Amino acid sequence: MVRATQSELEEAVAALRAGELVVFPTETVYGLGANATDPTAVAKIFEVKGRPPDHPVIVHLDDPRYLYRWVSEIPPVAEQLAARFWPGPLTLILPKADNVNDIVTGGQDSIGIRVPSHPMAQQLLKAFGGGIAAPSANRYGRLSPTKPEHVRDELGSGVLIMDGGDSPIGVESTIVSCLRGQARLLRPGYITRSQLEQEVGKLAVGGSAPRTPGDGVLHYAPNTPLEIVASEELEARASALSARNERVAVLAMRPPLQAQRHWTWINAGKRPDAYAHNLYSHLRTLDRAGCVKIFVQSLPAEERWAAIFDRLQRASGMGGDSLELSVS
Repeated sequence: MVRATQSELEEAVAALRAGELVVFPTETVYGLGANATDPTAVAKIFEVKGRPPDHPVIVHLDDPRYLYRWVSEIPPVAEQLAARFWPGPLTLILPKADNVNDIVTGGQDSIGIRVPSHPMAQQLLKAFGGGIAAPSANRYGRLSPTKPEHVRDELGSGVLIMDGGDSPIGVESTIVSCLRGQARLLRPGYITRSQLEQEVGKLAVGGSAPRTPGDGVLHYAPNTPLEIVASEELEARASALSARNERVAVLAMRPPLQAQRHWTWINAGKRPDAYAHNLYSHLRTLDRAGCVKIFVQSLPAEERWAAIFDRLQRASGMGGDSLELSVS
């Protein structure tokens, strides 16, 4: 993966220390970062994104040893998960320290912490020497960015962007709450429920508290209405619209049985890692195709697809429980 030059690092660190925003790559998606100890700087994240003020942001650290600056206690289950999965695509929800400003936590008594593994994120965090509050670098509720050009499309050229190329994973981190003596899976991600349970035993799943990033009913959404459709119904549903000379977009795991000129069809394949890596790029491509609807082929009921299913379900406006709930 790409590393930052010394001059790029110095520019980004100077911007953060001056209370400005910096977009940086992580292994999941690109983040819109601010000095997490500067409430005025963090407020700029909410302004730029159009993010509701009660929606918490995740604080990124370069090493778990700095947790004590941000949390009031570290439950044993959190220590186990951090030792196994950090640095990596896991966010832990922990009791916040008294010094943490409410703007970071959305007014809650808990805080989300992550130690990313992307080398450029690590470079930035080490050089900055503190926590960086960073949700995804896009308008609130819209598709997360996995390339620098996605950020420019969403936010324009007025924010400093550290170019780390494509995000390797492509979907947001797994979120686990470690509050009140219980580990609870709140958002599926690259790290699966089974992997987590190998470390800490049976997890509780779901729940509306605490509020977490990406928990809106409509989230990770393109502008074009999106609907999840069974594989055997794709051509018929697309044909019904194209018969009215309306353009249709399809994200599938296979080629079309027959092609039509009013269809924009992407075959994303059957490998969950590759599908996840390309998910938001594919949805952006289909969103730009001038179609009235995006049909997405329903996914296999397998744990490896749980995070992707969660994002697509929310992109369709269905929200609700993820596939993770039905996978042992």
